[in-house]
Amino acid sequence: MTDGPFLRVLFRAHLWLSARLMPALVGRRDFESVLKLAPLRSPAPYRDLPWPYIVQRVNRTVRRPWLMRDRRCLREGLLGFRFLRMAGLDPELRFGVDTRSMNEPRLSAHCWVCLDGKPVVSDSQPGMVEIYRHPSSTKAPAA
Repeated sequence: MTDGPFLRVLFRAHLWLSARLMPALVGRRDFESVLKLAPLRSPAPYRDLPWPYIVQRVNRTVRRPWLMRDRRCLREGLLGFRFLRMAGLDPELRFGVDTRSMNEPRLSAHCWVCLDGKPVVSDSQPGMVEIYRHPSSTKAPAA
């Protein structure tokens, strides 16, 4: 399927539905279970879509969250990672913590997505120390 109006409509509907289901899928799951929502292997039905278009649509789809307001970056990151993978790309989902929150009752964490080492969905924030990259190897398995 080549990039065209039908592919873009299909992509946008898939993204919209995934964004609406994400709060229920994430729920109060542990970190390992949440990472399963960012599969390393997936079909690539959106291979012909340019990555800037995918990132722009992800950002637009999640700009006014009703749910997951306190975990907005997680929703953006998971969706960005999944849909960039479905475009046949090798993104990294990165996680960091704010060192100033280490002694607080609630840890302050953040995630963002990188392509070729450059942030494309969100970015690291000041005071954040990166603690994990998904995938943790340099190259993800082929789809």
